[in-house]
Amino acid sequence: MRAPAFWNEDSLTSRLLSPAGALYGMVGRLRRRWVRPHEAPVPVICIGNLVAGGAGKTPVALAVARHLIARGAAVHLLSRGYGGRLAGPVRVSPGVHAAADVGDEPLLLARTAPCWIARDRVAGAQAAAADGAQIIVMDDGHQNPTLGKALSIVVIDAEAGFGNGRLIPAGPLREPVAEGLSRADAAVLLGDDGGALEATLPGNPTVLHATLEPADDSRALDGEPVFAFAGIGRPAKFFATLEAIGCKVRRTQAFPDHHPYRHAEVKRIIDAAWAEGALAVTTEKDAVRLPPDLRAAVMTVAVDVAWREPERLDALLLEAVRDG
Repeated sequence: MRAPAFWNEDSLTSRLLSPAGALYGMVGRLRRRWVRPHEAPVPVICIGNLVAGGAGKTPVALAVARHLIARGAAVHLLSRGYGGRLAGPVRVSPGVHAAADVGDEPLLLARTAPCWIARDRVAGAQAAAADGAQIIVMDDGHQNPTLGKALSIVVIDAEAGFGNGRLIPAGPLREPVAEGLSRADAAVLLGDDGGALEATLPGNPTVLHATLEPADDSRALDGEPVFAFAGIGRPAKFFATLEAIGCKVRRTQAFPDHHPYRHAEVKRIIDAAWAEGALAVTTEKDAVRLPPDLRAAVMTVAVDVAWREPERLDALLLEAVRDG
């Protein structure tokens, strides 16, 4: 879906939809109150957020998984598999599965470590543990009460914040900020807002600071003319990243998050880029949704998470794994 513009402003539409948002929040609150979490055989580290789409959960989940793998842990990743037809539990195989089968994010996760998709998170965690996982990193699921977490980390986009501060469908929030942070062990503030957003976070949560940085090989695009397209939560953020690394952004095209690319529309973008002497470029998450025969004609720009204080992340993960 594409986030509606009124999610970022206090408009008449958002006010009219606020009763529906209150109902949405009440249903979620009751579910979390009455469902008893199942404890997995191994520690589960949940990387979630408080808004619909675009906060940076998947890059942070990958960064946390790599952090643990570098320290010798057998990490498996767990995802709901949003946008895929398979219910799971299924271990993702990038050579066999497509985004239509398991979703786009699990295909990215599976490049780093074994990844499972499961609409039933408990069944997914059990399958991962039976397959040898020592630690499970779950991409999304902060609002899902069915699976117990050894550590819950909420990712917050420092620039976008919480939009108009209202609940779906009146705004982007999955739950009230104070409620969501009260169940989190830490928050990752992704990007630099000069401390303005951090000062407003209720409950004085533990905050880790990080930024999304273009991967080293993306620097080769410095000075190159590009036609950029993206179907992610915040396409404008990707376009700004390209400008920051020195790309000459000739044209852009934004699609809804998780957009299933058709062959003809991607071919039109590639042809348009070629006609202007530019490169067609997109994100890693978009690349896995491209028609296979056109992927080689599109440059992929990857991003990495850079931690301001990695030792604080180390301490947080160590405590969670030890206690779990």
